[in-house]
Amino acid sequence: VQLQASGGGLVQAEGSLRLSCTSSDRTFDNHMIGWFRQAPGKERAFVAHISWSGAVSYYADSVKGRFTISRNNDKNTVYLQMNSLKPDDTAVYSCGARFYSGSYDSPGDYDYWGQGTLVTVSS
Repeated sequence: VQLQASGGGLVQAEGSLRLSCTSSDRTFDNHMIGWFRQAPGKERAFVAHISWSGAVSYYADSVKGRFTISRNNDKNTVYLQMNSLKPDDTAVYSCGARFYSGSYDSPGDYDYWGQGTLVTVSS
């Protein structure tokens, strides 16, 4: 499964961005998707996860209430709506895909990755 993250950019604090994770693979709707981020000098960290149907989602405590993950399987796309952005949200955001259920908050839980997209939040 090939993935591509897009939608990053420069935004002021308290602003919003919507990231997209897209794939041309016809099995995309059979895969669970996770968003992770990596800030400079830090390890890749879990942000959000969504089940293949979109019925179940999980979030890191740091983004709960501000970020929303969703998916449109007709468009082979998973979205990450980010509101009330903070400078601490600055990072490269990337999406990963996995087929089997299980743990979801570690990069090693995912089998496929796309290139990330940079989000910069200015104060």
